[in-house]
Amino acid sequence: MKNIPRIIDVKPLENMVILVTFANNVTKNYDVKSLIERYPVFELLKNRNIFNMVHVECGGFGVAWTDEIDLSEYEIWEKGQ
Repeated sequence: MKNIPRIIDVKPLENMVILVTFANNVTKNYDVKSLIERYPVFELLKNRNIFNMVHVECGGFGVAWTDEIDLSEYEIWEKGQ
């Protein structure tokens, strides 16, 4: 596995997209809609208030909305645009 930089910032955008900034100053947009379609746990993110709660996990190893809903830095790095 490649050495993936840690996440230093995340912002919720319109249309179920998050803007993620990595420690090497690369930014990527990640579309969360496909996760909602595939994994029932992500259904909660249809609620805009919950979607807006996105934050960087401790250590920058991912982002999370709740204790049950999170994404790894690898997923975002590989599939983000």
